[in-house]
Amino acid sequence: MAPCNANRFPSRASPPRRPPVTAGRLEGARSSFGSCIPPRAPPATDGALGVYGAPCVTSTHLNGVIVNDIDHRILGNKLGLFHQQQEGPGMVFWHPRGWALYRVLEDYVRMRMRRAGFREIRTPQLLARSLWERSGHWDKFGSQMYALPDRSPIEPSADVDHDDALALCLKPMSCPCHVQVFNQGLRSYRELPIRYSEFGACHRDEPSGSLEGLKRTRAFVQDDAHVFCTKSQIENEVARFCNLLRAVYADLGFSSVTVALATRPMQRAGEEAVWDQAEASLAAAARAAGLEFELSEGEGAFYGPKLEFKLADRRGREWQCGTIQLDFVLPGRLNAHFINAENVQETPVMLHHAVLGSMERFIAILLEHYEGWLPVWLAPEQIVVASISDAHAPYAMRVVQMLDDAGLRVVADCRAERLERKIIDARKLQIPFLIAVGARDERNGTVSIRNRNGDQVTLPLDEAITVLSCEAKAPSP
Repeated sequence: MAPCNANRFPSRASPPRRPPVTAGRLEGARSSFGSCIPPRAPPATDGALGVYGAPCVTSTHLNGVIVNDIDHRILGNKLGLFHQQQEGPGMVFWHPRGWALYRVLEDYVRMRMRRAGFREIRTPQLLARSLWERSGHWDKFGSQMYALPDRSPIEPSADVDHDDALALCLKPMSCPCHVQVFNQGLRSYRELPIRYSEFGACHRDEPSGSLEGLKRTRAFVQDDAHVFCTKSQIENEVARFCNLLRAVYADLGFSSVTVALATRPMQRAGEEAVWDQAEASLAAAARAAGLEFELSEGEGAFYGPKLEFKLADRRGREWQCGTIQLDFVLPGRLNAHFINAENVQETPVMLHHAVLGSMERFIAILLEHYEGWLPVWLAPEQIVVASISDAHAPYAMRVVQMLDDAGLRVVADCRAERLERKIIDARKLQIPFLIAVGARDERNGTVSIRNRNGDQVTLPLDEAITVLSCEAKAPSP
């Protein structure tokens, strides 16, 4: 296969053309074909939002609530991504196409975290209530935690009394669990910073009236990450996180990000002097990272101040997603220590951070941001191969196999339908590329590719695989 030539096609950042009124063969050189970025909607005026392929946004009733047709719940149903139902309130049933999208996003974040120096771990979902009491989460979040009796309790010990042995909780977040991993073995200052990441499955008993599709659920996965470091390492670790976050948001198509420094809340743990130090340290680290931020007084976590990152979508709506929190309290509560350069036990600083936050919520934001037309590298199915007639189905399946072997997400459409119907159906599912194969293609070893703008080009099969692989390549550092 020929190497990918990045100069043959428009930049991923370049705006694509609006779709033509009538789809025709691409005019000009092949190098003008292809675009990884979906068409943008026209600017909003008087509250009306333009949608690619439609003159305006239409409204739909969803559970008695009027929503527009670019609402992620409508898109999720239309594109066959997920559903929710009364028997699982606040839970998500992922369908094959939706789970493919989820895994692509998860794998991308995993790659980014690994290259940023994080080691992925996995921690339990059910833990004794005593751990959440020691961490302070029970006092703060107990009303939102799912607690249940242990029907096969452990024997009470000096560390766990009888009542605690009978009480288990589904974790609402992963931070106390990561401290337990850190605590296994005596740590030296030479090992710091230690960076852990986890796609942590969390549960929170959210009020039924607050549930909103993927944006507010009772079960979700969070890209939890924690850094254990010394005070002198705070500034560098915050800067590393900010650089990571900027890169991820840019790759996902979000260029407008604002930052807020959230300070001590009314209900908090720790002494005032500790909070003074934590807020000053985080503010200094943010400035050193070149961040401009506004103050959000009283909005910090109960254990420490935090930086909150809000991204703006194409309609100017802001979403708080990324966060980094400086914690001088929780490690001490859970007996985390390391041996410092003076051979004395010291409590590490803990940085909590998430880039996307809830995976489910971020997928909802992506769907609405792109109006369902996801970038090619994120699309659940990147290519559909359609046979023009039954006679060409074997060739279509060979093309599918070769594309699949090249690592592309491809499906076949060999139904006994007209090609026009197959094109319409692929467009409804917002699949970026359609390959049509007929007698001439089979005879010549070529394929005809149509992109989402309606542009068409015919290429030799090997060259087409190279072209499509370049178009579908995920961003990398």
